[in-house]
Amino acid sequence: MSGSSRHSIELQPGETPLTGVLERIVFFNEENHFCIGEFRPEERRDTVTVTGNLPGVQCGETLELAGNWTSNPRYGDQFKIRNYRATLPSSVHGIRKYLGSGLIPGIGKVYANKIVDHFGTETLRVISEESARLREVPGIGKQRVQSIKKSWDQQQALREVMVFLQTYGVSVGQCLRLVKKYGSAARTVLLEEPYRVAREVPGIGFKTADRIAINIGFANDSPQRIDAGILYALQALEDEGHTGFPLDELQIHAAELLATSADLAGARLRELVKNRSIVLSPHGDLAQLPENDRAESEIANSVSRILSAPGGLPPIKTEAAVRWAQERSGFGYAPEQISAVRAALLAKISIITGGPGTGKTTILRAVVDILNAKKVPLKLASPTGRAAQRMAEATGRQAQTIHRMLKYDPAEGRFTVNDDSPLKADVLIVDETSMLDCRLAASLFRAIPARAHLVLVGDVNQLPSVGAGNVLMDLIEGRRIPVTRLTKIFRQEEESSIVHIAHRILGGNPTPPPTVEATDPADLTRGDDICFVKTNTPEDCLATVIDICRRVIPASSQGDPLMDSQVLAPMHKGVVGITRLNRELQAALNPGAPGIQVGETRFLVGDKVIQTRNNYDKNIFNGDFGRIVAIDKGGPGITAEFDRRRVEFERIELYDLKLAYATSIHKSQGSEFPIVVVPVLKQHFIMLQRNLLYTAVTRGRRQVYVVGDPTAWAMAVRNSESAVRRTGLQGRIQSLVPPRDTR
Repeated sequence: MSGSSRHSIELQPGETPLTGVLERIVFFNEENHFCIGEFRPEERRDTVTVTGNLPGVQCGETLELAGNWTSNPRYGDQFKIRNYRATLPSSVHGIRKYLGSGLIPGIGKVYANKIVDHFGTETLRVISEESARLREVPGIGKQRVQSIKKSWDQQQALREVMVFLQTYGVSVGQCLRLVKKYGSAARTVLLEEPYRVAREVPGIGFKTADRIAINIGFANDSPQRIDAGILYALQALEDEGHTGFPLDELQIHAAELLATSADLAGARLRELVKNRSIVLSPHGDLAQLPENDRAESEIANSVSRILSAPGGLPPIKTEAAVRWAQERSGFGYAPEQISAVRAALLAKISIITGGPGTGKTTILRAVVDILNAKKVPLKLASPTGRAAQRMAEATGRQAQTIHRMLKYDPAEGRFTVNDDSPLKADVLIVDETSMLDCRLAASLFRAIPARAHLVLVGDVNQLPSVGAGNVLMDLIEGRRIPVTRLTKIFRQEEESSIVHIAHRILGGNPTPPPTVEATDPADLTRGDDICFVKTNTPEDCLATVIDICRRVIPASSQGDPLMDSQVLAPMHKGVVGITRLNRELQAALNPGAPGIQVGETRFLVGDKVIQTRNNYDKNIFNGDFGRIVAIDKGGPGITAEFDRRRVEFERIELYDLKLAYATSIHKSQGSEFPIVVVPVLKQHFIMLQRNLLYTAVTRGRRQVYVVGDPTAWAMAVRNSESAVRRTGLQGRIQSLVPPRDTR
C-alpha cells in the first residue's frame, strides 16, 4: 500500500500517508460526517476502501489522507482516516467526476461532460474566475450560468466553513445555515465575531459560538463573551416562556452560566441596558429583549386604543338579538352563555374562557349569526389551521389562521396588514387565544382598527403559548376587560367521558379513567371514549403504545388512521420519549419506504411530519402537521402535503421538519385529533403537571387512550404548580387602561 511523495499533511507517529481521488461515496452520515468511500490512490488503477470523518467532500476531489490500514474480516483491507486535506481535482477525469456528482445545481452528468470537453483542465478555474465563458458551451444560457456561479460560490464557502468547523462538532445543518446567512464571508464572521452567529443564525446557539470563540483565542472574561452570554441567558429564559426577568436574578443566572463573577456580569448587564440591547420594563422590574418590550407595549397600547374609541356596530337590541339566536338554535341558553353573547355585542373587547363542553361553540355561533343578520363586517381567526377549520365548521363562516389573515410578506419581512393598513372588519373573533404569544398578539392587536370589537375565546386552563408570554391570562388578570368564565358542562347528552375526565382533572380529582389490562382491539374499542391502559414498565408502555397505533386504531378509525390519530408525550428523552417513539412508530407503521437521511433523522415517503419553525416563504408555520408524499434525492429534497397543499422543501429547510408520529403536548395546542394516545409514567415526573395532562386529554375528540402508570396520573393531577411566567403585560395594561366600571 503506497502513499505519495507530494503528501503535505502532517502525520502522527506510525501513520501512513495516502493521496488520490475519491471515486465514489458508499455511505455518508450528515450528522457526524462519517464516510465510507471508494478511493483511487495515485499511480493505481484499482480502488481501495477508506473510512472516517470527511465533512464536505465530493466525488472527484483529490484528498491527502493521514491514517492507518486496518483489516476487516468481512470487508477486507480498509484505510482508516484520522485527518485529511482536500484539493479541487486537477485531472480531466477528476473534474468530470466532481462536476457530474450533482454537487452544483444546473450541472448534471450531461453538462459536466460538455463543459469538461470544452475547457479541459481549466474547467474549475473558468467557473470560479471567468464564469461568463460557460456560455461558449452549447445549451448553456445566461440564466444557467448565473445559477452555476451562485451554486459554485456557495459550495466553496460551505467547504471553507466545514473544514474550519470540523474540529468543533458543528453539524452540516448548522454549516448550511451559516453559509445561507453570510455566504463567502462565513469564515471571516466566525473568526472575527463568533458570538454574532448566535444572535443572527437560527439553530446556532451561544454554546456552539462559545466553543468556537474559545478555541480561536477569545478570553473567558472578554466583554464580547459576557455580553453574548447575558443575551443568551435572556433568550433561553424567553424559550421557557418569560418575556423578561428580574435584573438581579438575571445577573446571577448569567454569572453562573458563564462561570464568571457576578460583579463582572453586572457591569456588562448595565452596559447592555445603557446601549439598549436590553430594555427595562416601565416599572423597572424586568429586563427584556427589545422585541418583547416592544411587543408588550404594542399590545397594551392597542388595548387602550380600542377600549377608548367608540364602536362601529349598527344599533343592536341586545336582549331581542339573544332571544332570536336562541330561537334559531332551537334551545335556551344558560345565564353565563347569555352574558357572553351580551358582552361580545356591547363591550369593545371581551373574553370568553372555558373548558370542553362548556358551550363556547354555541356562543360563537350565536354571535356570528346575530352579526351576519346585521350585515356587520366580520372576521374569524385562530393561531392554527386546524383550529381555524373547526371554527369555520362551527359557525358556517370562513375562518383563517392569524398569519394568513395578516398577510405576511417574505420580501419585506413583515405583516402587510398592520396599523397603517388595518383589518377591514368591525368585529374580530379569535379562538384558541391561550396559544397567542406576545409577539404574534402584538402583530394582531396592532392591525385591529380602533372602531372594531374584539372577542377573544380560549381555555385559560390549557398550557400557555409555546412562544414567550401569557397573553390570555395577563389580559384576564389585568381586570380591565369583561370576562365570562364558562363552568357548566353542556355536552351531557353526548355522554362524553373525555369532557367529564377533563373537568375532573381541573378539579384535582386524581381518579384515573376506567382501567383496562389488555390491548386487544375488541376490548379497547367497545368501552368509554377515554380509558387507561395500565402497564408495568416503560418498555411495556412503549410496546403498548406501538400496538395501539398499529392494531387498535386502524381497526376503529373512520378515516386515515395515521393522520386522524396522534401520540402526545410529555418529554423528548427516555424509553417513552418523543425521539424513541418516533423511531419505533416509523419502523412499525411505515417500514420499507424509500427515504433520505437528514442529520440524525431518516425521512421516508409516507411519514407524518411537523413543521417546527415559521416559514413565511412557503406559508407553513410552527406546529403544522403534514405527510411526506415524495422524496427526490437529486432535487430539492422532500415534498410534503399540508392541508391538501403540497410544499417542496430544499435541503436546508429539512432541519425545520421533524417526524410527528409522536409530538409534545405543547406542540398539540390548538389542534384536535379524532384519536389521541398519551403515555404517562413516573419517569416523566419533571413534566407531570395538571394543565399538561388536561391539555393532552382535551386534544382527543372521539377517543383517548392513556397508557402507563395510574400513580403517574395522580401525580400530575395533584401538581397544580405550573411554572410561573415572568411577563410585563399585565402591569402595562393596568397603568394605561382605567379600571372598569362594574356597577
